[in-house]
Amino acid sequence: MIVSNTKQVINRLLSDSLRCSYQNKPDKIAVIEADESYTYSDLYLQSTQLAHRLIERGVIKGDRVAIFLDNSWQAIVSIYATMYAGGVFVVINPQTKAGKLQYILEDCESKVLITARKYKKVVSPAIKNNSFLNGIVIKNFEQGCFSTDIPCEAFDGSEQNTAEPNTPKKRAQLDLVRVIPTDLAALIYTSGSTGFPKGVMQTHQSMFFTAWSLIEYLRMDENDRIFLVLPIAFDYGLYQVLISVNLGATIILEQSFAYPAKIYTRIEETQPTVFPAVPTMYAHMIAAYQREPISFPSIKTITNTAAALHVDSVPWLHKIFPNALIFKMYGLTECKRVCYLEPELIDEKTSSVGKAIPGTETFLLSEDGKPVAANEPGILHVRGPHVMAGYWHQPERTEKMLIDGILPGEKVLCTHDIFKMDDEGYLYFVSRSDDIIKSKGEKVSPTEVENILLKLDAVLEAAVVGIADETSGQSIVAFIVQDEKNNLNSKKIRMHCSNNMESFMVPSFIIFIDEMPKSPNGKIDKKLLVTKAETANANRRS
Repeated sequence: MIVSNTKQVINRLLSDSLRCSYQNKPDKIAVIEADESYTYSDLYLQSTQLAHRLIERGVIKGDRVAIFLDNSWQAIVSIYATMYAGGVFVVINPQTKAGKLQYILEDCESKVLITARKYKKVVSPAIKNNSFLNGIVIKNFEQGCFSTDIPCEAFDGSEQNTAEPNTPKKRAQLDLVRVIPTDLAALIYTSGSTGFPKGVMQTHQSMFFTAWSLIEYLRMDENDRIFLVLPIAFDYGLYQVLISVNLGATIILEQSFAYPAKIYTRIEETQPTVFPAVPTMYAHMIAAYQREPISFPSIKTITNTAAALHVDSVPWLHKIFPNALIFKMYGLTECKRVCYLEPELIDEKTSSVGKAIPGTETFLLSEDGKPVAANEPGILHVRGPHVMAGYWHQPERTEKMLIDGILPGEKVLCTHDIFKMDDEGYLYFVSRSDDIIKSKGEKVSPTEVENILLKLDAVLEAAVVGIADETSGQSIVAFIVQDEKNNLNSKKIRMHCSNNMESFMVPSFIIFIDEMPKSPNGKIDKKLLVTKAETANANRRS
């Protein structure tokens, strides 16, 4: 394809990378989904076409566009279309239930929702009485599939690309958007200790910087083929797309890791070079290897985050991925990534999560703000261009996380997580200082789970804690005090949970107790509950 009437792109915005890859390699495969392959020409042209439609729906600079889709070509097109329209994309996990979806849509005041017909049972109640939405764009659209007065239209990501969408008139329409690097690119919703998810504000500048910092330390290039089985709604999954487009590389897109055997076959068929995953996935792969050896020699890089990679897993991963470098990492949504361990040190610094990513700095402070000595615990602080702009509409919580730095006028991220740093500057995770549970690669708010449990009339009190688990990072344990007149059981509670929350939030264990242990000020003693849960789990295994 001959690209004409286009100016040389200078990469300042997160979306500039797509136009650059389109100009330089229009026929390169950008995305492989099932049996379909899409080029950078397909991605750019369809994204700009959808951008024009979003503008017609009233999207202006800074407006939020919610994307409620599974891992799909349409989801990727929607992300870039939103940016080209000047909007702020909000990717929402498709496992999200109606109540939380309604909260997010109303909290971010989304102007347009991009979703699929198959989610109508969740979306229909979530958009009821929504006063912000101007339109809904629907994959596999059927007239009347959503019961709403909000204008609906079809989107299958398959519009004809025979005509260049950037006619002078249309180019002028997109050029008028005038987005600059400090404008917001995305809101990434993450679980909060209050029970309501909070929207992490990330600018074009911060996300563009972060993507290239990750590319640098992961030693990636345009020839890489990233096997993406993580949800794009998870920032770990989202950045795989951003990295690939920035490089002009290829994403091999899968729905989930629900059927591991199919994933193994797919890896053999597609020959990826990069495999990002979480410990739960690696545990499944190790178990499969122990039954019957599997090997993926095409993969040169595997990455891990969301929970610590168990030391005993590493030798098995070397066998499964004989040619791969193994990157251990630590991060949080508020800055995407904090640190990484060079793979050459994985057998030497076995419990370390490494040093700060390129272009950033980390340091530890005591509770009174003083530097701590080497090998002493301290609160991890992060400075760099990757730090969030704050929480959407939550200034008080923003002030708790973004504090005054050492340099005048600077804000740094206080993670509130406890770490140690050795004499060589390598970081070691000690504990989380908040209440969030990290299970199966996802962040779970105990308060959110408790609130749903308390909706059962028979439940008088509910408390949720996390305990260490080698496979999932942490197992979710729910303690229940029920009304004596009722006879709840674990099955009924799990069914209630499954109907009202994402699957990864459903408690692994449910323990009925007569009375909650409480501190002198009347608060539930969760430390004691953790001890009880650990004891019960140990007895269960013995």
